[in-house]
Amino acid sequence: MPKKRFSAFEDFPVEPGPAAAGEPRKASSLFDKAGGEAHVLHQPQAPQVERIERLPPSQMLPDRFQPRRLLPTAVRKPFYAGQIDCYQAARQWLQMARGDAAIKAQVDRLLAMGSSFEEHGQIKPITGAWVETGGGNYRFQIETGERRFWAACLQYITARATEEPLLRVEVVAQPTRSRQVLENRHAEEPSAVGRACEVAALILAELEIHPDPAAPDEFDYFRQAIGRRMPPGLWDKIIPIMQVSRVQLENLLKILKQPARPAARPGRPPPPARARPARGPAHAGRGMGAAPAGQHQAKADLRPGGRADRRRRRRAGARQEPPQPRQPARPGPAVAQRAAALQQRHG
Repeated sequence: MPKKRFSAFEDFPVEPGPAAAGEPRKASSLFDKAGGEAHVLHQPQAPQVERIERLPPSQMLPDRFQPRRLLPTAVRKPFYAGQIDCYQAARQWLQMARGDAAIKAQVDRLLAMGSSFEEHGQIKPITGAWVETGGGNYRFQIETGERRFWAACLQYITARATEEPLLRVEVVAQPTRSRQVLENRHAEEPSAVGRACEVAALILAELEIHPDPAAPDEFDYFRQAIGRRMPPGLWDKIIPIMQVSRVQLENLLKILKQPARPAARPGRPPPPARARPARGPAHAGRGMGAAPAGQHQAKADLRPGGRADRRRRRRAGARQEPPQPRQPARPGPAVAQRAAALQQRHG
């Protein structure tokens, strides 16, 4: 019996091997394109341990319909349209980080990962499969590890390297959306919109609804999961992956009903600040709303000559009257009689 081999670079358990000869091969639920414009190459019928290669980023392509979006919209559209390559996209990304604190924080995290490759090497491989991109060309489409891909591209630009880095990639037989979602959870917690896209992607993958590469907006693909009748047992498959209840999954899908916000234009002035409501004099500086004017007037009238009344007079510009001296309290009859009796006794 041959000794079982373990791989130190496995992100997830190895999936079952390819179908036996003569049986139809099940289509991939991740990289199959609508209309038959692109397809996944048949992977070799060999070992259980997946084949590991080394490729430069120029031969790789991130998945456009990955639920977690990394690239800013201004860079994302020309990159996936083929107008710029990965290194030009990384250079534009770095330029945008100079004027945006949120983008800078994201880029700094990726640069820290890229610098760790030079010091410790790449521990986890990038998984994916070879796909046809048209014209007889093939590229390695990323299933998991897009952050490692962009970290290497950003590090290449900042270091001004002359040779492309070689990344460790693992060819998988059948890429799946569930592996992408699990990778996102282990790497970095997505936003609420990203989690909604993850739920929609898992639903559409189970329903075998594949994205259209010609779609102008990726969110149109994820919105197809809204209002669909789920087959029995579908929620039970998604709940362990997302680690939330069914009610929370349905609430996440409602986020996709919101219209997409237009991209912010460079140099666009910030929106004007909202005018804050006026506050009452009794609550000034206390963070409370204004009270009715009659209520303040009633409080001021309760104590004539008091602090509230003097403040009101001072604001009105009226002359402030000096306070009247307090008269000593008169003793009661019983006290006066006892005092008179003591005076006569000691008299």
